[in-house]
Amino acid sequence: MSARRSPHMNVMIEAAEKAGRALIRDFGEIEQLQVSRKGPGDFVSAADHKAEKILKEELLKARPSFGFLLEEGGEIKGEDKSYRWIIDPLDGTTNFLHGMPHWSIAIALEKDKEIVAAVIHDPIKNEIFSAEKGGGAFSNSKRLRVAGRKSLVDALVTIGGDCFGDQYSLPEGCSVRCMGSACLDLAYVAAGRFDAFCEPRLMPWDIAAGSLLVKEAGGYISEMDGGKNVVYGKGVVAANPALHTELIKNINKSDKKETVVKMAT
Repeated sequence: MSARRSPHMNVMIEAAEKAGRALIRDFGEIEQLQVSRKGPGDFVSAADHKAEKILKEELLKARPSFGFLLEEGGEIKGEDKSYRWIIDPLDGTTNFLHGMPHWSIAIALEKDKEIVAAVIHDPIKNEIFSAEKGGGAFSNSKRLRVAGRKSLVDALVTIGGDCFGDQYSLPEGCSVRCMGSACLDLAYVAAGRFDAFCEPRLMPWDIAAGSLLVKEAGGYISEMDGGKNVVYGKGVVAANPALHTELIKNINKSDKKETVVKMAT
């Protein structure tokens, strides 16, 4: 089964691919920059801003009346108040900075406060995750479904940002990863590669695109306490319905101690 792309989706994918090509070129320079005296921090910041500029220009050219919520550029109101793009031009900046080939570009289209289309592009692996409301989730045109595991004992869970270890009260046998790109973590939950994703502090551009992917792949996503204000709330839990229920119970019965391991994303 293949995805039928709407005009909006075509615009989003083309913009993501163009920004991805620019980031790939910059990523190729990281190895040399890492051994320089100055270090690669300023270069990565420039790459981030350049990718966002490309995305903004491409989307504005195609949809001049839409607004924006940008990681770097903030909110830009559009003439059409119903629509706006929510953009993360480089999710996984720390990975990018260290030459780790695990980072992504995320674009979500919001209509009247609801996410209706989403693209997460992994330029390194040449993989595009996409979803439209009511149309399913896809990876390079292959239909996605969340994994079917029913118990955390058998699950592979990814956690991001501040990794809480025992604070999640995960059972023995549950495997945990911290990969450094929340957008890809959510895409991988939609694809069934991860069984679940938890992160306590995220921004809208980290969540927006991935939230629709998870829903359209048959999964469930909520705030950490089970609340429904996913994109603008405080962190997320995403999984299939059975694991989501178990995770919410485990998270909210834990002691909420101080963070034991700090992980940058």
